[in-house]
Amino acid sequence: MKLSFQYRVVTHSERSGDTFFDGQFLSGQGVVHVSETLNGNIVSVRAKGAYHLEQDEKIFMNGFQTWSFCPEYSRFSKIRGLGHVPKPLMNAYHFDRYADYHFAKYENRPGITHGYSWCYFRSGSRYRLIGSLDEKPGYTVFTYDAIRGELSIERDCAGIEAQGAYPLFDLFFAEGSEKEVFDAWFSAMNTKPRTPQKLFGYSSWYNHYEQISEETILQDLSGCKKILKKGDLFQIDDGWEPKVGDWLVPDQDKFPQDMRSYSDQIHADGYKAGLWLAPFAAQKDSRLVKEHPDWLLRIDGEYWENGSNWGGFYSLDIDNEEVIAYVRQVFTQVFRDWNFDLVKLDFLYAAAPFGNEKETRAGRMHRALKLLRECAGDRLILGCGVPVMPAFGLVDYCRVSCDVSLDWDDKTYMHFFHRERVSTRHAIGNDIFRRQLNGRAYYSDPDVFFLREENLSLTDRQKQDLAFVCAVTGGVFLTSDDPGTYTEDQIRMYKKLRRIAEHAELKAVSAIPGKGFLIRYLIAGKEKYYFVHWK
Repeated sequence: MKLSFQYRVVTHSERSGDTFFDGQFLSGQGVVHVSETLNGNIVSVRAKGAYHLEQDEKIFMNGFQTWSFCPEYSRFSKIRGLGHVPKPLMNAYHFDRYADYHFAKYENRPGITHGYSWCYFRSGSRYRLIGSLDEKPGYTVFTYDAIRGELSIERDCAGIEAQGAYPLFDLFFAEGSEKEVFDAWFSAMNTKPRTPQKLFGYSSWYNHYEQISEETILQDLSGCKKILKKGDLFQIDDGWEPKVGDWLVPDQDKFPQDMRSYSDQIHADGYKAGLWLAPFAAQKDSRLVKEHPDWLLRIDGEYWENGSNWGGFYSLDIDNEEVIAYVRQVFTQVFRDWNFDLVKLDFLYAAAPFGNEKETRAGRMHRALKLLRECAGDRLILGCGVPVMPAFGLVDYCRVSCDVSLDWDDKTYMHFFHRERVSTRHAIGNDIFRRQLNGRAYYSDPDVFFLREENLSLTDRQKQDLAFVCAVTGGVFLTSDDPGTYTEDQIRMYKKLRRIAEHAELKAVSAIPGKGFLIRYLIAGKEKYYFVHWK
Protein backbone atom coordinates (compact mmCIF):
# COMPACT_ATOMS: atom_id res chain seq x y z
CA MET A 1 0.00 0.00 0.00
CA LYS A 2 1.56 3.27 -1.12
CA LEU A 3 -0.33 6.38 -0.04
CA SER A 4 0.84 9.96 0.35
CA PHE A 5 -0.74 12.22 2.98
CA GLN A 6 -0.51 15.96 3.49
CA TYR A 7 -1.20 17.05 7.06
CA ARG A 8 -1.97 20.31 8.79
CA VAL A 9 -1.89 21.04 12.51
CA VAL A 10 -3.46 24.20 13.92
CA THR A 11 -2.71 25.43 17.44
CA HIS A 12 -3.76 28.55 19.28
CA SER A 13 -2.17 30.53 22.09
CA GLU A 14 -3.06 33.91 23.54
CA ARG A 15 0.40 35.26 22.79
CA SER A 16 0.83 34.18 19.20
CA GLY A 17 -2.71 33.45 17.97
CA ASP A 18 -3.07 30.63 15.45
CA THR A 19 -0.01 28.67 14.36
CA PHE A 20 0.01 26.28 11.41
CA PHE A 21 2.21 23.24 10.89
CA ASP A 22 2.20 21.58 7.48
CA GLY A 23 3.91 18.39 6.43
CA GLN A 24 3.55 15.10 4.65
CA PHE A 25 4.12 11.40 5.20
CA LEU A 26 4.14 8.32 3.03
CA SER A 27 2.65 4.99 3.97
CA GLY A 28 3.99 1.61 3.06
CA GLN A 29 3.65 -1.63 4.93
CA GLY A 30 4.05 -1.20 8.68
CA VAL A 31 4.31 1.55 11.25
CA VAL A 32 4.12 5.30 10.67
CA HIS A 33 4.72 7.73 13.55
CA VAL A 34 4.30 11.46 12.96
CA SER A 35 4.86 14.10 15.66
CA GLU A 36 5.38 17.84 15.92
CA THR A 37 6.72 20.09 18.66
CA LEU A 38 3.71 22.18 19.65
CA ASN A 39 3.17 25.09 22.01
CA GLY A 40 -0.45 26.02 22.62
CA ASN A 41 -3.92 24.54 22.52
CA ILE A 42 -4.57 22.20 19.61
CA VAL A 43 -7.34 23.35 17.29
CA SER A 44 -7.14 20.52 14.75
CA VAL A 45 -4.90 17.74 13.44
CA ARG A 46 -5.79 16.40 10.02
CA ALA A 47 -4.13 14.56 7.14
CA LYS A 48 -5.52 14.03 3.64
CA GLY A 49 -4.50 11.70 0.85
CA ALA A 50 -5.85 10.53 -2.49
CA TYR A 51 -7.41 7.08 -2.48
CA HIS A 52 -9.46 5.84 -5.42
CA LEU A 53 -11.59 2.76 -4.93
CA GLU A 54 -11.72 -0.07 -7.39
CA GLN A 55 -15.16 -0.71 -8.84
CA ASP A 56 -16.09 -3.54 -6.47
CA GLU A 57 -14.06 -2.40 -3.46
CA LYS A 58 -15.80 -2.38 -0.07
CA ILE A 59 -15.22 0.00 2.83
CA PHE A 60 -15.25 -0.82 6.54
CA MET A 61 -15.28 2.04 9.05
CA ASN A 62 -15.35 0.91 12.68
CA GLY A 63 -18.23 2.44 14.64
CA PHE A 64 -17.55 4.56 17.72
CA GLN A 65 -18.65 2.07 20.37
CA THR A 66 -19.50 -1.58 20.59
CA TRP A 67 -23.21 -1.05 19.85
CA SER A 68 -22.60 1.12 16.76
CA PHE A 69 -23.76 -0.68 13.63
CA CYS A 70 -20.87 -0.76 11.15
CA PRO A 71 -21.23 -3.04 8.12
CA GLU A 72 -19.06 -2.92 5.04
CA TYR A 73 -20.07 -0.02 2.81
CA SER A 74 -19.97 0.49 -0.93
CA ARG A 75 -18.41 3.58 -2.49
CA PHE A 76 -21.65 5.60 -2.46
CA SER A 77 -23.00 4.52 0.91
CA LYS A 78 -23.65 7.08 3.60
CA ILE A 79 -23.76 6.98 7.39
CA ARG A 80 -26.82 8.76 8.67
CA GLY A 81 -26.57 11.07 11.66
CA LEU A 82 -29.46 12.39 13.72
CA GLY A 83 -30.19 15.67 11.96
CA HIS A 84 -33.55 14.26 10.85
CA VAL A 85 -34.75 13.62 14.41
CA PRO A 86 -37.15 16.33 15.70
CA LYS A 87 -35.64 18.41 18.47
CA PRO A 88 -38.39 17.60 21.03
CA LEU A 89 -37.63 13.88 20.63
CA MET A 90 -33.89 14.53 20.89
CA ASN A 91 -34.36 16.55 24.07
CA ALA A 92 -36.58 13.88 25.58
CA TYR A 93 -34.55 10.79 24.71
CA HIS A 94 -30.98 12.07 24.10
CA PHE A 95 -30.35 9.76 21.14
CA ASP A 96 -27.21 11.77 20.39
CA ARG A 97 -25.51 10.71 23.62
CA TYR A 98 -25.13 7.01 22.82
CA ALA A 99 -22.16 7.45 20.49
CA ASP A 100 -20.35 10.23 18.61
CA TYR A 101 -23.35 12.27 17.42
CA HIS A 102 -22.80 15.09 19.93
CA PHE A 103 -19.25 15.79 18.71
CA ALA A 104 -18.81 14.30 15.22
CA LYS A 105 -19.82 15.88 11.94
CA TYR A 106 -22.20 13.74 9.89
CA GLU A 107 -22.31 14.75 6.23
CA ASN A 108 -25.47 12.72 5.56
CA ARG A 109 -24.77 12.42 1.87
CA PRO A 110 -23.83 9.46 -0.35
CA GLY A 111 -20.14 8.72 -0.65
CA ILE A 112 -19.12 9.93 2.84
CA THR A 113 -18.28 7.33 5.49
CA HIS A 114 -16.36 7.71 8.74
CA GLY A 115 -15.16 5.57 11.62
CA TYR A 116 -12.77 5.22 14.53
CA SER A 117 -9.46 3.51 15.29
CA TRP A 118 -9.26 1.37 12.15
CA CYS A 119 -10.69 1.00 8.69
CA TYR A 120 -10.08 -1.22 5.73
CA PHE A 121 -10.75 -1.31 2.01
CA ARG A 122 -11.49 -4.77 0.62
CA SER A 123 -11.39 -6.01 -2.95
CA GLY A 124 -12.29 -9.66 -3.03
CA SER A 125 -9.99 -11.34 -0.49
CA ARG A 126 -7.40 -8.51 -0.54
CA TYR A 127 -7.51 -6.10 2.40
CA ARG A 128 -5.92 -2.69 2.78
CA LEU A 129 -5.94 -1.96 6.50
CA ILE A 130 -5.14 1.31 8.27
CA GLY A 131 -5.19 1.08 12.05
CA SER A 132 -4.25 3.22 15.01
CA LEU A 133 -1.49 2.01 17.31
CA ASP A 134 -2.36 4.29 20.23
CA GLU A 135 -5.61 6.13 20.91
CA LYS A 136 -4.68 7.80 24.20
CA PRO A 137 -3.53 11.00 22.43
CA GLY A 138 -6.99 11.12 20.80
CA TYR A 139 -9.27 8.88 18.79
CA THR A 140 -8.08 8.39 15.22
CA VAL A 141 -10.99 9.35 12.96
CA PHE A 142 -11.04 8.09 9.36
CA THR A 143 -13.30 9.68 6.75
CA TYR A 144 -13.57 8.55 3.16
CA ASP A 145 -15.03 10.81 0.46
CA ALA A 146 -15.73 8.70 -2.62
CA ILE A 147 -16.70 11.73 -4.72
CA ARG A 148 -13.30 13.35 -4.21
CA GLY A 149 -11.42 10.06 -3.93
CA GLU A 150 -9.94 11.31 -0.67
CA LEU A 151 -9.17 9.67 2.66
CA SER A 152 -8.73 11.93 5.68
CA ILE A 153 -7.28 10.99 9.06
CA GLU A 154 -7.93 13.19 12.08
CA ARG A 155 -6.80 13.07 15.68
CA ASP A 156 -9.66 13.83 18.09
CA CYS A 157 -7.60 16.08 20.35
CA ALA A 158 -9.03 19.59 19.92
CA GLY A 159 -8.50 21.71 23.03
CA ILE A 160 -5.50 19.79 24.35
CA GLU A 161 -2.77 22.04 25.76
CA ALA A 162 0.38 20.76 24.06
CA GLN A 163 3.86 21.67 25.29
CA GLY A 164 6.58 19.84 23.36
CA ALA A 165 6.46 16.82 21.06
CA TYR A 166 2.91 15.61 20.38
CA PRO A 167 2.04 12.34 18.58
CA LEU A 168 -0.06 13.51 15.66
CA PHE A 169 -0.49 10.06 14.15
CA ASP A 170 0.46 6.56 15.27
CA LEU A 171 -0.62 4.38 12.38
CA PHE A 172 -0.19 0.93 10.95
CA PHE A 173 -0.64 0.14 7.25
CA ALA A 174 -0.94 -3.36 5.83
CA GLU A 175 -2.07 -5.01 2.63
CA GLY A 176 -2.77 -8.71 2.16
CA SER A 177 -5.22 -11.37 3.24
CA GLU A 178 -7.60 -10.82 6.14
CA LYS A 179 -5.48 -12.94 8.47
CA GLU A 180 -2.22 -11.35 7.39
CA VAL A 181 -3.26 -7.74 7.92
CA PHE A 182 -5.05 -8.24 11.25
CA ASP A 183 -2.33 -10.50 12.67
CA ALA A 184 0.26 -7.90 11.70
CA TRP A 185 -1.70 -4.99 13.22
CA PHE A 186 -2.20 -6.70 16.57
CA SER A 187 1.42 -7.80 16.59
CA ALA A 188 2.49 -4.19 16.04
CA MET A 189 0.29 -3.14 18.99
CA ASN A 190 1.63 -6.05 21.07
CA THR A 191 -1.98 -6.78 22.06
CA LYS A 192 -3.18 -10.23 23.06
CA PRO A 193 -6.28 -11.59 24.80
CA ARG A 194 -6.03 -11.56 28.59
CA THR A 195 -7.52 -15.03 28.94
CA PRO A 196 -7.11 -18.22 26.88
CA GLN A 197 -10.57 -19.46 27.87
CA LYS A 198 -13.79 -19.08 25.93
CA LEU A 199 -16.91 -18.44 27.98
CA PHE A 200 -20.11 -20.50 27.90
CA GLY A 201 -23.24 -20.08 29.96
CA TYR A 202 -26.37 -18.11 30.75
CA SER A 203 -27.43 -14.47 31.17
CA SER A 204 -30.77 -13.44 32.66
CA TRP A 205 -31.34 -10.37 30.47
CA TYR A 206 -32.99 -11.40 27.20
CA ASN A 207 -35.99 -13.15 28.69
CA HIS A 208 -36.77 -11.55 32.03
CA TYR A 209 -34.97 -8.24 31.34
CA GLU A 210 -35.22 -6.12 34.54
CA GLN A 211 -38.03 -8.30 35.92
CA ILE A 212 -35.71 -10.71 37.66
CA SER A 213 -36.09 -11.93 41.21
CA GLU A 214 -34.80 -14.60 43.53
CA GLU A 215 -37.51 -16.89 42.16
CA THR A 216 -36.65 -16.43 38.45
CA ILE A 217 -32.91 -16.64 39.06
CA LEU A 218 -33.10 -19.84 41.11
CA GLN A 219 -35.54 -21.38 38.62
CA ASP A 220 -33.21 -20.71 35.69
CA LEU A 221 -30.19 -21.81 37.74
CA SER A 222 -31.88 -25.15 38.27
CA GLY A 223 -32.77 -25.36 34.58
CA CYS A 224 -29.16 -24.77 33.54
CA LYS A 225 -28.26 -28.21 34.88
CA LYS A 226 -29.75 -29.57 31.66
CA ILE A 227 -27.07 -28.06 29.44
CA LEU A 228 -24.24 -26.24 31.26
CA LYS A 229 -20.91 -27.73 32.25
CA LYS A 230 -18.76 -27.16 35.30
CA GLY A 231 -16.92 -23.85 34.99
CA ASP A 232 -19.57 -22.23 32.79
CA LEU A 233 -21.01 -18.81 33.62
CA PHE A 234 -24.33 -18.05 35.29
CA GLN A 235 -24.81 -14.27 35.07
CA ILE A 236 -27.33 -12.15 36.97
CA ASP A 237 -27.94 -9.21 34.67
CA ASP A 238 -29.60 -5.80 35.18
CA GLY A 239 -32.51 -5.68 37.61
CA TRP A 240 -30.92 -6.93 40.83
CA GLU A 241 -30.06 -3.38 42.02
CA PRO A 242 -32.72 -0.97 43.37
CA LYS A 243 -31.56 1.78 40.96
CA VAL A 244 -28.62 2.04 38.58
CA GLY A 245 -25.81 3.58 40.61
CA ASP A 246 -26.99 2.12 43.93
CA TRP A 247 -24.84 -1.00 44.02
CA LEU A 248 -24.14 -1.71 47.68
CA VAL A 249 -27.52 -3.21 48.63
CA PRO A 250 -29.69 -5.32 46.27
CA ASP A 251 -33.37 -4.63 45.68
CA GLN A 252 -34.75 -6.20 48.85
CA ASP A 253 -38.18 -6.85 47.38
CA LYS A 254 -36.70 -8.99 44.61
CA PHE A 255 -33.55 -10.30 46.29
CA PRO A 256 -34.20 -10.51 50.03
CA GLN A 257 -30.95 -12.31 50.83
CA ASP A 258 -27.41 -11.00 50.72
CA MET A 259 -25.97 -11.33 47.19
CA ARG A 260 -23.33 -13.68 48.59
CA SER A 261 -26.04 -16.29 49.08
CA TYR A 262 -26.80 -16.28 45.35
CA SER A 263 -23.17 -16.53 44.28
CA ASP A 264 -22.77 -19.40 46.78
CA GLN A 265 -25.67 -21.25 45.17
CA ILE A 266 -24.23 -20.65 41.70
CA HIS A 267 -20.83 -21.95 42.86
CA ALA A 268 -22.47 -24.95 44.51
CA ASP A 269 -23.76 -25.97 41.08
CA GLY A 270 -20.23 -25.69 39.68
CA TYR A 271 -20.58 -22.44 37.70
CA LYS A 272 -18.82 -19.10 37.66
CA ALA A 273 -20.98 -16.36 39.14
CA GLY A 274 -21.43 -13.19 37.08
CA LEU A 275 -23.05 -9.87 37.98
CA TRP A 276 -24.08 -6.89 35.85
CA LEU A 277 -22.97 -3.33 36.72
CA ALA A 278 -22.88 0.07 35.01
CA PRO A 279 -20.08 1.61 37.10
CA PHE A 280 -20.05 5.10 35.54
CA ALA A 281 -23.82 5.58 35.29
CA ALA A 282 -26.35 6.93 37.79
CA GLN A 283 -30.11 6.72 37.27
CA LYS A 284 -31.86 10.07 37.68
CA ASP A 285 -33.98 8.89 40.61
CA SER A 286 -31.24 6.88 42.29
CA ARG A 287 -30.20 7.40 45.87
CA LEU A 288 -26.71 8.24 44.60
CA VAL A 289 -27.99 11.22 42.61
CA LYS A 290 -30.07 12.46 45.53
CA GLU A 291 -27.26 12.17 48.07
CA HIS A 292 -24.21 12.95 45.93
CA PRO A 293 -25.08 15.38 43.12
CA ASP A 294 -21.48 16.62 43.36
CA TRP A 295 -20.36 13.23 42.00
CA LEU A 296 -22.02 13.86 38.63
CA LEU A 297 -20.22 15.08 35.53
CA ARG A 298 -21.20 18.61 34.59
CA ILE A 299 -20.85 20.06 31.10
CA ASP A 300 -21.49 23.80 30.80
CA GLY A 301 -23.00 23.70 34.26
CA GLU A 302 -25.52 20.94 33.47
CA TYR A 303 -25.44 17.27 34.46
CA TRP A 304 -24.51 15.20 31.41
CA GLU A 305 -27.34 12.84 30.50
CA ASN A 306 -26.28 9.77 28.52
CA GLY A 307 -29.60 8.48 27.20
CA SER A 308 -33.13 7.53 28.17
CA ASN A 309 -32.57 4.11 29.76
CA TRP A 310 -34.19 3.75 33.19
CA GLY A 311 -35.93 7.12 32.70
CA GLY A 312 -32.60 8.86 32.06
CA PHE A 313 -29.14 8.52 33.57
CA TYR A 314 -26.10 10.70 34.25
CA SER A 315 -22.34 10.24 34.01
CA LEU A 316 -20.24 10.02 37.11
CA ASP A 317 -17.20 12.32 37.16
CA ILE A 318 -14.05 10.19 37.26
CA ASP A 319 -12.00 13.26 38.23
CA ASN A 320 -13.81 13.25 41.56
CA GLU A 321 -11.80 11.26 44.13
CA GLU A 322 -14.98 10.31 45.99
CA VAL A 323 -16.31 8.72 42.79
CA ILE A 324 -13.12 6.70 42.42
CA ALA A 325 -13.37 5.61 46.06
CA TYR A 326 -16.99 4.56 45.51
CA VAL A 327 -16.12 2.51 42.41
CA ARG A 328 -13.37 0.76 44.38
CA GLN A 329 -15.79 0.09 47.25
CA VAL A 330 -18.34 -1.44 44.87
CA PHE A 331 -15.77 -3.76 43.31
CA THR A 332 -14.44 -4.81 46.71
CA GLN A 333 -17.95 -5.73 47.78
CA VAL A 334 -18.82 -7.56 44.56
CA PHE A 335 -15.62 -9.60 44.45
CA ARG A 336 -14.46 -9.99 48.05
CA ASP A 337 -17.72 -9.89 50.03
CA TRP A 338 -20.18 -11.31 47.48
CA ASN A 339 -17.57 -13.56 45.79
CA PHE A 340 -18.58 -13.06 42.16
CA ASP A 341 -16.10 -14.25 39.54
CA LEU A 342 -17.05 -11.97 36.63
CA VAL A 343 -18.63 -8.57 36.16
CA LYS A 344 -20.42 -7.51 33.02
CA LEU A 345 -19.66 -3.78 32.91
CA ASP A 346 -22.14 -1.89 30.76
CA PHE A 347 -22.75 1.63 29.44
CA LEU A 348 -19.03 2.30 29.83
CA TYR A 349 -19.07 5.11 27.26
CA ALA A 350 -20.60 7.25 30.04
CA ALA A 351 -17.13 7.66 31.59
CA ALA A 352 -15.74 9.81 28.79
CA PRO A 353 -18.13 11.85 26.63
CA PHE A 354 -15.57 14.69 26.63
CA GLY A 355 -11.92 15.41 27.25
CA ASN A 356 -10.29 18.57 28.57
CA GLU A 357 -7.10 20.58 28.14
CA LYS A 358 -5.03 17.88 29.83
CA GLU A 359 -6.64 14.69 28.56
CA THR A 360 -8.37 13.65 25.36
CA ARG A 361 -11.74 11.93 25.23
CA ALA A 362 -9.99 8.65 24.33
CA GLY A 363 -7.33 9.11 26.99
CA ARG A 364 -10.06 9.58 29.59
CA MET A 365 -11.81 6.42 28.40
CA HIS A 366 -8.57 4.48 28.62
CA ARG A 367 -7.98 5.77 32.17
CA ALA A 368 -11.47 4.71 33.21
CA LEU A 369 -10.91 1.21 31.84
CA LYS A 370 -7.54 0.94 33.56
CA LEU A 371 -9.29 1.80 36.82
CA LEU A 372 -11.79 -1.00 36.28
CA ARG A 373 -9.01 -3.43 35.42
CA GLU A 374 -7.16 -2.48 38.58
CA CYS A 375 -10.32 -2.88 40.67
CA ALA A 376 -11.07 -6.30 39.17
CA GLY A 377 -7.55 -7.64 39.57
CA ASP A 378 -7.52 -11.20 38.29
CA ARG A 379 -11.34 -11.48 38.21
CA LEU A 380 -13.01 -11.42 34.81
CA ILE A 381 -14.49 -8.42 33.00
CA LEU A 382 -17.01 -8.57 30.17
CA GLY A 383 -17.12 -5.06 28.66
CA CYS A 384 -20.20 -3.65 26.94
CA GLY A 385 -21.32 -0.30 25.56
CA VAL A 386 -17.71 0.84 25.33
CA PRO A 387 -15.62 2.62 22.66
CA VAL A 388 -13.99 -0.30 20.93
CA MET A 389 -10.21 0.14 20.82
CA PRO A 390 -9.65 1.55 24.35
CA ALA A 391 -10.88 -1.80 25.66
CA PHE A 392 -8.19 -3.78 23.78
CA GLY A 393 -6.13 -5.77 26.27
CA LEU A 394 -7.97 -4.39 29.31
CA VAL A 395 -11.12 -6.52 29.37
CA ASP A 396 -11.24 -10.29 29.13
CA TYR A 397 -14.37 -10.43 27.01
CA CYS A 398 -16.11 -7.65 25.11
CA ARG A 399 -19.34 -7.13 23.24
CA VAL A 400 -18.87 -6.34 19.55
CA SER A 401 -22.50 -5.61 18.70
CA CYS A 402 -25.69 -3.97 19.85
CA ASP A 403 -28.21 -5.91 21.91
CA VAL A 404 -30.19 -8.54 20.05
CA SER A 405 -33.96 -8.08 19.94
CA LEU A 406 -36.71 -10.62 20.42
CA ASP A 407 -37.61 -10.12 16.75
CA TRP A 408 -35.47 -9.63 13.66
CA ASP A 409 -34.98 -5.85 13.49
CA ASP A 410 -36.96 -4.23 16.33
CA LYS A 411 -39.99 -2.00 15.79
CA THR A 412 -40.12 -0.13 12.48
CA TYR A 413 -40.25 3.31 14.08
CA MET A 414 -36.94 2.57 15.89
CA HIS A 415 -35.21 2.45 12.48
CA PHE A 416 -35.64 6.22 12.47
CA PHE A 417 -33.15 6.73 15.29
CA HIS A 418 -29.53 5.97 16.16
CA ARG A 419 -27.44 3.05 14.90
CA GLU A 420 -26.87 1.81 18.46
CA ARG A 421 -30.45 0.58 18.71
CA VAL A 422 -31.52 -2.96 19.63
CA SER A 423 -31.60 -5.26 16.58
CA THR A 424 -30.88 -8.93 15.93
CA ARG A 425 -30.09 -8.09 12.32
CA HIS A 426 -27.57 -5.43 13.31
CA ALA A 427 -26.03 -7.70 15.95
CA ILE A 428 -25.41 -10.46 13.40
CA GLY A 429 -23.89 -7.91 11.02
CA ASN A 430 -21.48 -6.54 13.62
CA ASP A 431 -20.53 -10.01 14.81
CA ILE A 432 -19.46 -10.79 11.26
CA PHE A 433 -17.83 -7.47 10.35
CA ARG A 434 -15.88 -7.26 13.63
CA ARG A 435 -14.98 -10.95 13.61
CA GLN A 436 -11.27 -10.11 13.39
CA LEU A 437 -11.22 -8.90 17.02
CA ASN A 438 -12.06 -12.31 18.43
CA GLY A 439 -8.96 -13.99 19.84
CA ARG A 440 -6.82 -10.93 19.08
CA ALA A 441 -8.10 -8.02 21.20
CA TYR A 442 -10.04 -10.23 23.62
CA TYR A 443 -12.64 -12.92 23.23
CA SER A 444 -15.61 -11.30 21.54
CA ASP A 445 -19.12 -11.37 22.98
CA PRO A 446 -21.54 -11.61 20.03
CA ASP A 447 -24.49 -11.38 22.48
CA VAL A 448 -26.92 -14.17 23.27
CA PHE A 449 -28.69 -16.75 21.14
CA PHE A 450 -32.14 -18.31 21.59
CA LEU A 451 -33.50 -21.81 21.18
CA ARG A 452 -36.76 -21.30 23.10
CA GLU A 453 -40.20 -20.85 21.53
CA GLU A 454 -41.86 -18.63 24.15
CA ASN A 455 -41.52 -14.84 24.55
CA LEU A 456 -39.93 -14.54 21.12
CA SER A 457 -40.96 -13.78 17.55
CA LEU A 458 -37.84 -14.83 15.65
CA THR A 459 -38.39 -17.59 13.10
CA ASP A 460 -36.67 -20.94 13.55
CA ARG A 461 -34.22 -20.07 10.77
CA GLN A 462 -33.43 -16.68 12.29
CA LYS A 463 -32.74 -18.30 15.66
CA GLN A 464 -30.55 -20.88 13.97
CA ASP A 465 -28.59 -18.24 12.04
CA LEU A 466 -28.10 -16.12 15.16
CA ALA A 467 -26.91 -19.09 17.20
CA PHE A 468 -24.49 -20.22 14.49
CA VAL A 469 -22.99 -16.74 14.10
CA CYS A 470 -22.55 -16.51 17.89
CA ALA A 471 -20.84 -19.90 17.88
CA VAL A 472 -18.43 -19.30 15.03
CA THR A 473 -17.49 -15.60 15.33
CA GLY A 474 -17.16 -15.14 19.10
CA GLY A 475 -15.53 -16.47 22.24
CA VAL A 476 -18.60 -15.97 24.44
CA PHE A 477 -21.56 -18.31 23.96
CA LEU A 478 -24.49 -17.41 26.21
CA THR A 479 -28.23 -17.98 26.16
CA SER A 480 -31.00 -16.23 28.07
CA ASP A 481 -33.41 -19.15 27.77
CA ASP A 482 -34.53 -21.17 30.77
CA PRO A 483 -32.92 -24.46 29.73
CA GLY A 484 -35.22 -26.26 32.13
CA THR A 485 -37.93 -25.90 29.46
CA TYR A 486 -35.79 -27.38 26.66
CA THR A 487 -37.05 -30.38 24.78
CA GLU A 488 -34.72 -33.24 23.83
CA ASP A 489 -34.43 -31.75 20.33
CA GLN A 490 -33.43 -28.37 21.76
CA ILE A 491 -30.84 -30.00 24.00
CA ARG A 492 -29.38 -31.82 20.99
CA MET A 493 -29.30 -28.54 19.07
CA TYR A 494 -27.53 -26.82 21.97
CA LYS A 495 -24.88 -29.54 22.11
CA LYS A 496 -24.32 -29.31 18.36
CA LEU A 497 -23.91 -25.53 18.49
CA ARG A 498 -21.69 -25.70 21.55
CA ARG A 499 -19.40 -28.14 19.78
CA ILE A 500 -19.05 -25.60 16.96
CA ALA A 501 -18.37 -22.81 19.49
CA GLU A 502 -15.75 -24.92 21.26
CA HIS A 503 -13.90 -26.36 18.28
CA ALA A 504 -14.70 -24.63 14.98
CA GLU A 505 -12.09 -22.48 13.26
CA LEU A 506 -13.54 -19.68 11.15
CA LYS A 507 -11.76 -19.56 7.82
CA ALA A 508 -13.61 -17.15 5.55
CA VAL A 509 -16.77 -15.10 5.15
CA SER A 510 -18.14 -14.23 1.72
CA ALA A 511 -20.89 -11.65 1.42
CA ILE A 512 -23.69 -12.45 -1.03
CA PRO A 513 -25.20 -9.00 -1.81
CA GLY A 514 -28.82 -8.69 -0.79
CA LYS A 515 -28.95 -12.23 0.57
CA GLY A 516 -26.47 -12.94 3.34
CA PHE A 517 -23.10 -14.51 4.11
CA LEU A 518 -21.47 -17.79 3.18
CA ILE A 519 -19.28 -18.86 6.11
CA ARG A 520 -16.49 -21.41 5.69
CA TYR A 521 -15.15 -23.12 8.80
CA LEU A 522 -13.13 -26.12 9.87
CA ILE A 523 -14.20 -28.59 12.54
CA ALA A 524 -12.63 -31.97 13.32
CA GLY A 525 -10.38 -31.50 10.30
CA LYS A 526 -13.32 -31.16 7.92
CA GLU A 527 -14.21 -28.06 5.91
CA LYS A 528 -17.84 -27.02 6.16
CA TYR A 529 -20.06 -24.20 4.91
CA TYR A 530 -23.05 -22.41 6.39
CA PHE A 531 -25.24 -19.75 4.77
CA VAL A 532 -26.54 -16.95 7.02
CA HIS A 533 -29.60 -15.10 5.73
CA TRP A 534 -29.11 -11.35 6.22
CA LYS A 535 -31.14 -8.74 4.40
